[in-house]
Amino acid sequence: MITHIRGKLVEKNPTYTIIECNGIGYFLHISLNTYSKIPDIEAVKLFTYLSIKEDSHTLFGFFDRIEREIFKLLISVSGVGTSIARTMLSSMTPEQIQQAIASEDVATIQSVKGIGAKTAQRVIIDLRDKILKTYQLAEDSIPSNNTIREEALSALEVLGFSRKQVDRLVQKIIQETPDITLENIIKQALKNL
Repeated sequence: MITHIRGKLVEKNPTYTIIECNGIGYFLHISLNTYSKIPDIEAVKLFTYLSIKEDSHTLFGFFDRIEREIFKLLISVSGVGTSIARTMLSSMTPEQIQQAIASEDVATIQSVKGIGAKTAQRVIIDLRDKILKTYQLAEDSIPSNNTIREEALSALEVLGFSRKQVDRLVQKIIQETPDITLENIIKQALKNL
């Protein structure tokens, strides 16, 4: 597999770039994220992924390794092809994708054109553990005030509800109202159970 290309930047567009390396021009499909990071200088280096299908060989370019790894993880999910993965990386930064998957934010993933509710849920189910392991996104680094979240979950468990039953509800309440107090989280959760 071609892992990266270093060469002369011949052409740069929002969806592709052409890099000349030893007299050969390589056409690389890129995301808007990569496009915005490619400097307008002659010598560039892009990390690559070669997609081989029955009817085509397509080379994708990425400004950094993390974006390439997220792309590879995304296309490993059933229903997510290279086109949707590239659209996702054009709509969000790699960090936003990591956070959305790690925090099980279906709405954010579903906001990408071409991704429906089932595919968004599949992306989260298939990739959450891999994202958490690969990028050391500890549960407490997910932005949603996890100390209050944990306290709310513990309180609801004491009140007789299973953690699985209330986890998503509490997460949703916190996302909708980030400055909410612990007492109000519990009250809202009890109203919705």
